[in-house]
Amino acid sequence: MKIKSLLLLLTPLLLALSPGDLSPDFSAKNQDGKTIKLSNLKGHYVVIYFYPKDDTPGCTKEACSFRDEYQKIKDLNAVVLGVSRQDEKSHQAFKAKHKIPFDLLVDKDGSLAKSFGVGTMPLIGFTKRQSILIGPNGKVVRFYESVDPSKHTHQVIEDIVKASS
Repeated sequence: MKIKSLLLLLTPLLLALSPGDLSPDFSAKNQDGKTIKLSNLKGHYVVIYFYPKDDTPGCTKEACSFRDEYQKIKDLNAVVLGVSRQDEKSHQAFKAKHKIPFDLLVDKDGSLAKSFGVGTMPLIGFTKRQSILIGPNGKVVRFYESVDPSKHTHQVIEDIVKASS
């Protein structure tokens, strides 16, 4: 039993993407039901940040930080996509309440998170707060395994600047 529990905890780490890996392509619905396809964003940096739940303290702090730095991120040729398990209606309300200018994708069954090696929180099943930065060539620049919502946006911006130099 202990080995099985350990494997369940380690599996996302073993599946997590590494710098230089080709990012999996995906299609997912945004808050408005529109399909967003990663391959359509080729030529841009893409920040995919996974978060546990709409309108909770840490998730709101992270989303608002990306919102506040959104113009700077756009100026760096980057796109931001937030992803959690909530439905379109929840994402619409969260986006409107906090004036979030980027898409929030629905990952109801967690399959999108799983394709990137993003784990889930034991017992409660929410997606972990982890992110991936993908380069314009479709390859992973960085997998952020541990994210501090108050500092993450600035870390991503620094990494985009470094990668584009």
